[in-house]
Amino acid sequence: MAHEAGDARVRIRRADSPGDLGWMVMTHGEIYAEQFGWTTEFEALVARIVADYATTHDPAKEAAWIAEVDGRRAGCILVVTGDRPGVARLRILLVTAEARGLGVGTRLVEECLDFARAAGYDQVTLWTNDILTSARRIYEAYGFVLTDEEKHHSFGHDLVGQTWTLDLHTSAR
Repeated sequence: MAHEAGDARVRIRRADSPGDLGWMVMTHGEIYAEQFGWTTEFEALVARIVADYATTHDPAKEAAWIAEVDGRRAGCILVVTGDRPGVARLRILLVTAEARGLGVGTRLVEECLDFARAAGYDQVTLWTNDILTSARRIYEAYGFVLTDEEKHHSFGHDLVGQTWTLDLHTSAR
């Protein structure tokens, strides 16, 4: 589905082209190192998430998307089965610097939530870090609620991990 955003053409598509999954890993590693000084430990985490998805995902319950701006990859997201029945997990939302402000992150989250509802999930959870304020604003706009916070040392830094949960039956969107 394509929409015009200012002068840029934004398209959200399934992540099913060669290179899509590798792009997710590489781009996460590069952007988070540049923006936050995170180590390759973070890239390794993303690589495990993507590898698990690539090798074991159930297409009826799990999906991945790529956002393109003017034909170039500019964002990504996954939805996978959570750790409890009826619960999905939103994973690895990313929007490149060039695509920020075009509504790409919102559209990626919306795609995940629409898929999760259609797949029969009751809730969607996600784990993030409190310094990722732009992503948090998107989650809050969709009605996600902060359900847990915990300090941790990861990716070379002291961080505050957060778990957010959305009840798909009561969410406004």
